[in-house]
Amino acid sequence: MNAQPAPLTATVRHNRVDLALHRLAEDSSGASVHPLLRLHGLGESTLPEAAEPVVWPGAVYGLDFTGHGASTLPVGGGYTSEILVGDVDAALQHLDSPVTILGRGLGAYIGMLAAAARPDVVMGVVLADGPGLAGGGVHPGSPALVRPAERTGTPVPYALLELARDVRPADYARNFAGYAMEGSDLDLPLWVATVVRPAWLEAIVGEPGVGEGSIERGLATYASPGV
Repeated sequence: MNAQPAPLTATVRHNRVDLALHRLAEDSSGASVHPLLRLHGLGESTLPEAAEPVVWPGAVYGLDFTGHGASTLPVGGGYTSEILVGDVDAALQHLDSPVTILGRGLGAYIGMLAAAARPDVVMGVVLADGPGLAGGGVHPGSPALVRPAERTGTPVPYALLELARDVRPADYARNFAGYAMEGSDLDLPLWVATVVRPAWLEAIVGEPGVGEGSIERGLATYASPGV
């Protein structure tokens, strides 16, 4: 298990939002293992949810999504999963290194999309249970105009409302999982460690290139130096 220094936070720019990228643990391997990037669930933040350490020999980072944690707030909502994938891409550019992703809840879904968008630098994604895993289901709901209660700070009510209603069709998820597999050099670029299996997740379990098992086994699969 890696040493746990006091977190240091870098600021990463994505459009007009300043994202908080926390360094949670140092590389203790001495073997240049690539970093682990942790993505939190809906309504959460990297800290303190990531206080529970994981077994990873390299450096560990955690990203606060737009409208969450210590990241700044866009004006007027407009939260989508694709916007959050842009957050991850900004973090990847900042780290300038291949990473493995451990995504919790909403972060699991975003991690899968990021693996499809950046298979050149995402060295495996472990999908774990957490808030926001299901999203808004596989079909759009009834249109409604909702104005969240005014409040300050994070998580932003618009983020909670809009991302909780984010539609995740099964074929959409299956296509993105396919892009991750086609673009990756790994045998198993995705690893499902969840107990809860919403429809989008059921659609990818069993597909070629998708491993299944505990979080620990998934991380061990991706932790070998040079992977």
